[in-house]
Amino acid sequence: MKIIRTLLTAALLSTPMMSAALADDGNAARGETLAILGDCQACHTDKAGDGEPFAGGYPISSPMGDIYSSNITPSKTYGIGSYSLEDFTRALRDGIRKDGAHLYPAMPYPSYAKLIDADIKDLYAYFMTSVQPVDEPPKHTTELPFPFGMRSVMAVWNALYLDNTPFKANPNQSDEWNRGAYIVEALAHCSTCHTPRNFMMAEEKDHYLGGSSLGPWFAPNITSSINGGIGSWQNADLITYLQKGHLKGKAQAAGPMGEAVVDSFQHVDAKDLEAIATYIRSVPALDNPAQSAPRDTYGEPFDVDLLLRGAAPVDAYQNLKSGEALYSAYCSSCHQNTGSGTEDQFYPSLFHNTATGDVNPSNAIAAVLYGVNKKVDGKEIYMPSFGPQSATQALSDEQIAQIVQFVYQQYGNPTVGVTEEMVKEIRAGGAAPALMKLQPYLLPGMIFLIAVVLGGIIAVVSRKKRGGKDDH
Repeated sequence: MKIIRTLLTAALLSTPMMSAALADDGNAARGETLAILGDCQACHTDKAGDGEPFAGGYPISSPMGDIYSSNITPSKTYGIGSYSLEDFTRALRDGIRKDGAHLYPAMPYPSYAKLIDADIKDLYAYFMTSVQPVDEPPKHTTELPFPFGMRSVMAVWNALYLDNTPFKANPNQSDEWNRGAYIVEALAHCSTCHTPRNFMMAEEKDHYLGGSSLGPWFAPNITSSINGGIGSWQNADLITYLQKGHLKGKAQAAGPMGEAVVDSFQHVDAKDLEAIATYIRSVPALDNPAQSAPRDTYGEPFDVDLLLRGAAPVDAYQNLKSGEALYSAYCSSCHQNTGSGTEDQFYPSLFHNTATGDVNPSNAIAAVLYGVNKKVDGKEIYMPSFGPQSATQALSDEQIAQIVQFVYQQYGNPTVGVTEEMVKEIRAGGAAPALMKLQPYLLPGMIFLIAVVLGGIIAVVSRKKRGGKDDH
């Protein structure tokens, strides 16, 4: 009997203390739901490299360079398997790893800081007991240029901009509204992409959800503005968009938003989607004076062939030197020669489309450059890219500018101009923020400052020495 007890004890101890006492008694099933709402897998899984779930290595594009996600499986060697609940909480709320190193806010801890204690405990239980450990490091590690590669700099940034106060419900609002606010502000971290940032790359709170550049893409204004935002959308519209990544006659999700639909929103409970819609539609409007009409109201059908028959040169189809000829050659087979898309809108209309009605043409350009490839509700949604990795035809910056300009003129907002320089910038990853433009001067500037300080110290010491000699 004593031998049996000994064997049982050994078996129990061999299961890492019963997965850290069943992850401090959190609810792992509920934690999985929270992880889906938080879209954790999207960033912590290297899909392009056939990576395992949550094993890291996914490149997150940032103005300072690519930031590669970490392994957050319960591997004790390469993941977070040795994290206590307190360590896990500190990473989510303060952006600090177990080893004391600072995380970059590409991991949206400024939003996760609002998570309540019970939800953090459930997330911890899920990651520690339900996720398979991957005992391998990510294939890539983050290497940012000086001084951004110095993680200790984030301590100053956190002191200036991080508010790690957990979410507090508004007693003047409904339970549904508060649930939506909690999901949007904390778990789904919508402001991370949709709120513009200041010089120091912190969110501008007075422009909450007002739209922001996200690498080559643009996360649009999602406030209640009628013209610039989604003020004309109903709850059902927003729910359909989040579930399907597509709303007929209005919008399609691509780029990072497409990933959010694939990995998160299409799996979210209907009540939570309703709560999200209720809260989002209550966010105060931020209007853009340049956006003079709702983004999804521009344009009408137009047959491109009318521009290519009779009046056009006989070689218009062959030389492909005009926007209409390029559109006819590369776009009309899916979007039709009238820009109407297919009858079921699987290939969407190019008029009455937020991507072509926005005063910022970034998303239209990025869609042509990078394409669209997502799987929603069991259906593959695909648009070929025409960038350097194109399996169809790689187009030049000039050609892409001509296509997008033609689409805007004939089917979208005709006040928008699209240039070759715009395409070149988006091909390079998007506009660099002011802080990044200063990066080449930061090291010389710091050396100069140190030299000035040292020079001042030497001068003071020299004067004191001379003063001492004069006293004698």
